[in-house]
Amino acid sequence: MNREQKAAAIAEIASEIQESQAVFAVDYRGISVPQAAELRARLRESDTRFRVVKNTLTERAADQAGAEALKDLLEGPTALAFVHGDAAAAAKALADYAKETDLLPFKGGYMDGAPLSPDEIRAISRLPSRDVLYGQLVGVVASPISGLARTLQALISGLAVQLGQIRDQGLVGQGAPAEAAEAAAAEAEEAPAAEEAPAAEAQADQDAEAPEGAEAAADPAEGADDSATTSNDEE
Repeated sequence: MNREQKAAAIAEIASEIQESQAVFAVDYRGISVPQAAELRARLRESDTRFRVVKNTLTERAADQAGAEALKDLLEGPTALAFVHGDAAAAAKALADYAKETDLLPFKGGYMDGAPLSPDEIRAISRLPSRDVLYGQLVGVVASPISGLARTLQALISGLAVQLGQIRDQGLVGQGAPAEAAEAAAAEAEEAPAAEEAPAAEAQADQDAEAPEGAEAAADPAEGADDSATTSNDEE
């Protein structure tokens, strides 16, 4: 590998470190090519790249990427898992494969600018995956909302049932007919009074004219009495 190739390899590793959410270092001694291929396939689900690196080049790449903490892990055969996706899922895949094969012991790691010990990586491997955490979070957030929705639906349904019962019992709309009946009764009471008023006025007019007629009738009577008195005197 010439100088240009080394510079390109160092820049590539430095870029991988900078773009990764976490970097896990393992001892790859004893792993076969088919086993490495199988592990790469498992890590692909968490968007993780498994790569065997040369320590000298990786040290220079760590300096270039500002991840000096990785340099302490670069002793002996070292492979790095560059995690671009779910760190918990990647750590779990490495830990499960290590249990199955008795290979790939953790040497340490680097995440969010801080070094990780092998025990810390194993603790991360026991965490729920990102998808599981998202599902739990959605369940926690959605539970009160769904409960509120069910409560509101029950209230609305209960109100509809009560309104239906009131309608069936004939209690809805009785106010208007009652008012109409009262208005009709009031009109019925006023109608005879209105009819009697003209009759009373006509009778009052007749009573007012009656004295004149009565006096006219009384005059002939008085004249008859006078005639009778005169005739008796003459006899």
